[in-house]
Amino acid sequence: MVRFVTAFALLATGLLAGAFGYGAVNLVSAFGAVPLDVRLTFHTALMHMNGVVMQTTMALAVLSSLALAMLSRGAPRYLAGTAGALVLASFLITRFGNVPINGRIKVWAVSGAPADHAAVLQRWEAFNVARTMTALVAFALIIAVGVLVARTRQAERAVAVPA
Repeated sequence: MVRFVTAFALLATGLLAGAFGYGAVNLVSAFGAVPLDVRLTFHTALMHMNGVVMQTTMALAVLSSLALAMLSRGAPRYLAGTAGALVLASFLITRFGNVPINGRIKVWAVSGAPADHAAVLQRWEAFNVARTMTALVAFALIIAVGVLVARTRQAERAVAVPA
């Protein structure tokens, strides 16, 4: 069971870190390379599509990390629990940082951006970096759990088989 949950937690946290990482590196760079009206329109369409996908991915990453923590002992338990907390932090950053700004961007796409739009967009990008980093560290912690679990199994097998 631990192997299955570890694999699922690796998949979920990896997908989350990968999606946020791709967005932070590629999409944000593309946002800066196009005219503001194009950015606002594309940003609005992207956030509409991302809503369900990213929320589902975050939920699966939190649940699988916490399930792994409950099934583990020692260092893997703490690492998996910390990973779950970091994914939860990614969700909270998104919900209370990025999502309200996304709502403003949606309005701007129709009515035009206010004079302070650059500062607001920079704040969105700062939240984006924060949630990307929390997701990336969570993924790294789950990788560490996988390594520890594999080493423990290997050591148990070595003890169980007489030389």
